Amino acid sequence: MAERKPIESWLTDMDGVLIHEGVPIPGADAFIKKLRDSGKPFLVLTNNSIYTARDLQARLTRMGLEVPVENIWTSALATAKFLDDQRPGGTAYVIGEAGLTTALHDIGYVLTDHDPDYVVLGETRTYSFEAMTKAVRLINGGARFICTNPDETGPSTEGPLPATGAVAALITKATGKNPYFAGKPNPLMMRTGLNAIGAHSETSAMIGDRMDTDVLAGLEAGMETFLVLTGLTARGDVDRHPFRPSNIVDSIADLVDRI
Repeated sequence: MAERKPIESWLTDMDGVLIHEGVPIPGADAFIKKLRDSGKPFLVLTNNSIYTARDLQARLTRMGLEVPVENIWTSALATAKFLDDQRPGGTAYVIGEAGLTTALHDIGYVLTDHDPDYVVLGETRTYSFEAMTKAVRLINGGARFICTNPDETGPSTEGPLPATGAVAALITKATGKNPYFAGKPNPLMMRTGLNAIGAHSETSAMIGDRMDTDVLAGLEAGMETFLVLTGLTARGDVDRHPFRPSNIVDSIADLVDRI
């Protein structure tokens, strides 16, 4: 295998890598500070589409992690970028929160339940049967089905919650239509993120705690990958997958000196 070029840009997942249940993971502050001091391009990514980048910046700041808003990339932003490229100035029926509706408003989309171009499904803590029924009928009527991310469950202090992928499966079962997922592991999210910071995959690295989203997305985008063991994946889980990360480290603290 040809030796990889030095890492000039860093992409990192947020939950399970930098923070865990609202608490910074040891070493995360040093990692972010070293990145900012180095001047190297970087992005903090999340498949969660609930919050805007500004919301997430404020949340991270309260935890002592100073991440500029332009260095945050969400599945909602990736979805909006995809739709803006596909059908500029379109219309959409949206199930989701401010992170998704704001991203679509910002690209000039009109949000409507009257003959929309797309049904866009994102994360929300208040999925309603009425909204899902409307989505099913609109998709059956010809609207294209887009989903921010395929995560089937999400974390909470009480335990796992049904997430976007699980609700998408329900709508797919009712319509026979599979959605297009814009978020990880779709390498589209990585490539649009890299473009946003002027970076190239061959000199970039992806850090994550999940094999099925973070590592797979980085791998398919042609990036060097780092799996940290502070989130959902244990070392013994790695061999259950038909692919491997480039590197396995205990935590983000082990990568501070790599910058």
